[in-house]
Amino acid sequence: QVQLVESGGGLVQAGGSLRLSCAASIRTFSNYGMGWFRQAPGKERDFVAAISTSGGTTTYADFVKGRFRISRDNAKNMVYLQMNSLEPDDTAVYYCAANGRIEARRGGLSTERTRYDSWGQGTQVTVSS
Repeated sequence: QVQLVESGGGLVQAGGSLRLSCAASIRTFSNYGMGWFRQAPGKERDFVAAISTSGGTTTYADFVKGRFRISRDNAKNMVYLQMNSLEPDDTAVYYCAANGRIEARRGGLSTERTRYDSWGQGTQVTVSS
């Protein structure tokens, strides 16, 4: 059974930075592609970033390119999202997600919410102007 726990959210001023962490209770963590999504009030849950099983491949939503960086530490079963140059529009609940499907095990990435089978409870990020 997969359990994901996010941390690191909070209140920050525009232009500031936050680092989100996701602790994964997964026996074979290195077999899972990992992703970050976010959901603002009244909006759908959107893709933010994804990382392959080895950490060698990443992809980002256009609205965060150059500002956010996803990384993972397979020895610690951790995934991170470094967020820089934060903007008020980045305000949302951020969710960590795990993709254990065959395409992920083969090193593929997915930006589709439906490809992720396990989700954390989310962590709130609020960016003030």
